Amino acid sequence: MQRREFITFLGGAAAGWPLSARGRQQAMPVIGFLSSGSPASYARPLAAFREGLGETGYVEDRNVKIEYRWAEGKFDQLKSLAADLVERRVSLIAATGGSNSVIAAKSVTKTIPIVFTGGGDPVKLGFVESLGRPGGNATGVTNISATLETKRLDLLGEIVPNATRLAALINTDNPNAEVDERDLRSAASALGRDILIAHASNEAFLDQAFMTVEQAGAGALVVVLDPFFRIQRNRLIEGAALHKLPTIYSEREFAVAGGLLSYGANVSTSYHQAGVYAGRILNGEKPSNLPVVQPTKFELVINLKTARALGLEMPAKLLALADEVIE
Repeated sequence: MQRREFITFLGGAAAGWPLSARGRQQAMPVIGFLSSGSPASYARPLAAFREGLGETGYVEDRNVKIEYRWAEGKFDQLKSLAADLVERRVSLIAATGGSNSVIAAKSVTKTIPIVFTGGGDPVKLGFVESLGRPGGNATGVTNISATLETKRLDLLGEIVPNATRLAALINTDNPNAEVDERDLRSAASALGRDILIAHASNEAFLDQAFMTVEQAGAGALVVVLDPFFRIQRNRLIEGAALHKLPTIYSEREFAVAGGLLSYGANVSTSYHQAGVYAGRILNGEKPSNLPVVQPTKFELVINLKTARALGLEMPAKLLALADEVIE
């Protein structure tokens, strides 16, 4: 076959290819990954997100591109970061690192699909119409559970049974703050405990929050789920050690890094599911038809080394219940 004939044949064959096949060759889908956190603090969850994507046939830089936008705990930057992703015409936005990212994404688009991860109630926050039938352009994973704060306070009560006052640390810039505070007060009341609510929305207030908790005579502390607190993980753990304050966190990574204990859903599992949903939407499914996923298992992780440093004897009952004990 002559070269000119071959070129003519190839051009004719390409014209006969299905439009969908030519479209896939011409345009790689782009996911906008919007997070209120930082790359370092979300390294493991991000890896899990990519694994979920892989299960649906998508591999980063092979057949899907991911544009990352990190707010580094500065929630007021999220809306402009989300708007930038819309301007870049991404195929989908993964709004991660808490409810603030979802609020930002929802404020700039009603058509681009959004897959979220977060700890708030997506129905009360207006992200979806219902958990079973989200409607609109958003779906995802939520770690909400009405019993979580009660359980965390109960666990602290097992460790410091003589403490009449407990404390909780909340970020007032988190849209879930009011609900979290109400749940904590209700849980403390049900357990017959007094509770002090301390607030910190930036680094300058963290040290002050620990001083407030210590001066109030609180015997233990709950650190509420929040992306800013995740970024400040080491500082929070150091503060709890400095003030000799038994502290429970919502994520396993805190206990692994030296926190006393954690109780909550596995964050990496949530991000894995978000990756699966993102891939399914890229494959043609509608977010309005994908139910919001809730966790079915919560992990208790105990750090015995930290317990010994605090002079605590961990109850055998808790050690038996723990999913992981760090020596």
